[in-house]
Amino acid sequence: MYGLIGKMKVAEGRRDELVKILLEGTDKMPGCLSYIIANDPGDPNAIWITEVWDSKTNHEASLKLPSVQAAIAKGRPMITGFGERFETEPVGGHGLLRS
Repeated sequence: MYGLIGKMKVAEGRRDELVKILLEGTDKMPGCLSYIIANDPGDPNAIWITEVWDSKTNHEASLKLPSVQAAIAKGRPMITGFGERFETEPVGGHGLLRS
């Protein structure tokens, strides 16, 4: 499995709008076992995205999906930057759906 955890910085007052865009169609990404977006409780202009994929290849392929490309284009004006980014190798856990 392949995992990513990353912080995304958002334009002031636009966090909820960006979260909605990022959550649209996430159930239609082949190989995605988990895609979680969380508000940063210490920063009203930041979110954390935690992803688990069956492979790094499927994660990379997802970035080319029309629905993902559309979400990126729609959300890009609201993104002001990125914070920490971590690649992981998930081994399992409660709530992790396996394909």
